[in-house]
Amino acid sequence: MSYCRTTLFEYLTKEDANELFAKYQASASTNFPDAEVLICTRTGPKTAVMTSLYASKEKADQAMAARKPLLEDVKAKINNVDNYLTDKQKEDGWKFIFDGNTSNGWVGAKIDSFPAKGWVINNGLLTVLSSNGAESANGGDIVTTDKYENFELELDFKITKGANSGIKYFVDLDLNKGEGSAIGLEYQILDNKFHSDASKKFRVMELEGEKWNIKKEDVKKNRGVASLYDLIEAKKLNWKDVSPGAWHRAKIVSKNGNVEHWLDNEKVLEYNRFSQVFRALVEYSKYSKWENFAQQKSGHILLQDHGDEVSFKNIKIREYKDEK
Repeated sequence: MSYCRTTLFEYLTKEDANELFAKYQASASTNFPDAEVLICTRTGPKTAVMTSLYASKEKADQAMAARKPLLEDVKAKINNVDNYLTDKQKEDGWKFIFDGNTSNGWVGAKIDSFPAKGWVINNGLLTVLSSNGAESANGGDIVTTDKYENFELELDFKITKGANSGIKYFVDLDLNKGEGSAIGLEYQILDNKFHSDASKKFRVMELEGEKWNIKKEDVKKNRGVASLYDLIEAKKLNWKDVSPGAWHRAKIVSKNGNVEHWLDNEKVLEYNRFSQVFRALVEYSKYSKWENFAQQKSGHILLQDHGDEVSFKNIKIREYKDEK
């Protein structure tokens, strides 16, 4: 009779899974000499399975105990418990900017208090309610009271069918004091299948003499989920998986102008907001009318009210204060 011990680890990045796999392979002969079979299987970008077979229950239990120090470096990253930070995460500077119970730290983008309607806090979730798809016409956008410069922001979101919303960062509240959403860089949240923004058509025209000639007609590809809205398309690694009713993880990393968007632990785009290429993209986007768009040192983080129901949870951040 053989005794099997199997452990499933969830929410690993590919880098974490590779690290785990390498450690297991390197330690097989020295740390687990009694194992008849020792397997580390990477089942996907978010999961890894460790399986070992032993001749006796005693040896199997000893092997389980030995796994703890072996996996110590990566286990702190494997945290899928709502509104909870491990000791390692706290040491690394992570903190919640939504506590799961109150609106502390958040106000309306165009008012000095949290909206009296349009947003609901319940069971650890922060939910913007439906108002027939109108942009910032119900409760309006909400923003952090603090500004951030170099940071890593992570949160979970859940869309409803046909929903549109967004996570904005480096938001400048002095821009667009009229109707509509506050201005900032936007991590798009969208139901690609059932919202028209994912298939918005555009036309490029040039004036030649006195006649406008069409140079190109196509579908805008930079308005899908996880894209830098209206500027850079996200890789379509997980687009088909972002469906109504399921939780997904968004991450935004900002370091000295270098920015990354992540979706479900996969990096889907990166850029430098101070680069010539970025400024060229802005020049031919909806943001061209805002002078020095996204060039300020720091800004607020915003959750968008676009008139569709979307829920957020586990909104946490860590700042890189020593970055030069």
